[in-house]
Amino acid sequence: RKYRRRRHVLWLPLIAGLAPRPQFRRRDALSAAAAAATATTFSPAGRSPFVQAASAATAADAFAASATLSPTVALATSAVAAFTGEAAEAERRSPRVGIGAWAWGDSLFWKYDPANDEELREVFDFAVDQGVQFFDTAEVYGLGRSEELIGKFARQNPKADSIEVATKFAALPWRTKPSDVVEAAKRSTERLGRPIDLYQIHFPNAWCNAQYWDGLADCVDRGLVKKVGVSNYGVDAMRAASTRLQERGTRLASNQIQLSLLYPFALENGLVDACRELDAEVLAYSPLGLGMLTGKFSETYLPEGPRKGIAQQYVADPAFKVLIATMREVATEVGGPTDPAQIALAWCMAKGASVIPGARNIRQVGSNIRPRTFKLSAAQVARLDDAAARVPKAVMPEANPFPKKDVFTGLAMYDS
Repeated sequence: RKYRRRRHVLWLPLIAGLAPRPQFRRRDALSAAAAAATATTFSPAGRSPFVQAASAATAADAFAASATLSPTVALATSAVAAFTGEAAEAERRSPRVGIGAWAWGDSLFWKYDPANDEELREVFDFAVDQGVQFFDTAEVYGLGRSEELIGKFARQNPKADSIEVATKFAALPWRTKPSDVVEAAKRSTERLGRPIDLYQIHFPNAWCNAQYWDGLADCVDRGLVKKVGVSNYGVDAMRAASTRLQERGTRLASNQIQLSLLYPFALENGLVDACRELDAEVLAYSPLGLGMLTGKFSETYLPEGPRKGIAQQYVADPAFKVLIATMREVATEVGGPTDPAQIALAWCMAKGASVIPGARNIRQVGSNIRPRTFKLSAAQVARLDDAAARVPKAVMPEANPFPKKDVFTGLAMYDS
């Protein structure tokens, strides 16, 4: 019985958006029984990829026009165009810091309270002022409430015109057709009040997964979304999705996966390497290990709710204490006002992943964006790898509630 209770606690962090708020349940066609994956997402610290692409196109147009003037001008402009394109591509590929908005609406896991909406607006405005351009949400976060808040905050802030908003389709068992994806996207755009910059399948289903990929392509064709991705997909499923999307004339832009010093499995089983091969951005959710890597918890100070059992296991483990101590040592070497949480984010970025930690106050936003200003050395990353490898993991891939295979096709859907 004790083992069963612990097992339940381990997958609770992966339940997103189960806020039992009747008013939200009525507005959405989702049931509070929807067990969806936790999510977060990447976010650019500077211009969005769409702006970058436009800049590259402008440079190319300038080269074409200059060719009619003189060979010298054409050659010079060609060099500028090449440099601009390479810079834009390098910036697009660089790991970024965004904001994950799971807590903006979720009352079960994160104890969301509508009374705090004004503080969340201030968090959003501060993040935009600090150059955060990417916000990740999902239709199940607060059963649509998170999307509504981001849409509202963006409309109230003139500086938010250029931000990117990513959201996710919940692959619930009764959703089996491409049109289900399209209709869900329409409702998300209504709540957001804008087209979707990145639309992702939140987690695998036990069937009909290929229909979802066609649904994503349909969303692109209809102008509902700009880019498409997946979340919690394993290597084989991601490759299959990428192939089908290419057949439909679009590409897989990203795979949002759990990745942290306490959950490094995607680095060990080839998933991150496969993302690189497909040129799909790795969006690391829970990069702070559900707060465990902040270094703030101890035997006498534990989080409330489902995270408590996980924290108790870690803080009682000597190896975990060594990991936190190593993170503090690296923070001291980096200098400045650096703490373990920022080292945890910088570690993910050193592995090539963009990070989308959550933030419920301005202080957390300020902490989250600090890793944009420094990079860990290879030696520091190796020390962190070694310390983390010695910590028994409280959450293992096999304990997560995602379907491992498509029951009809046999396709492996989830591995970490």
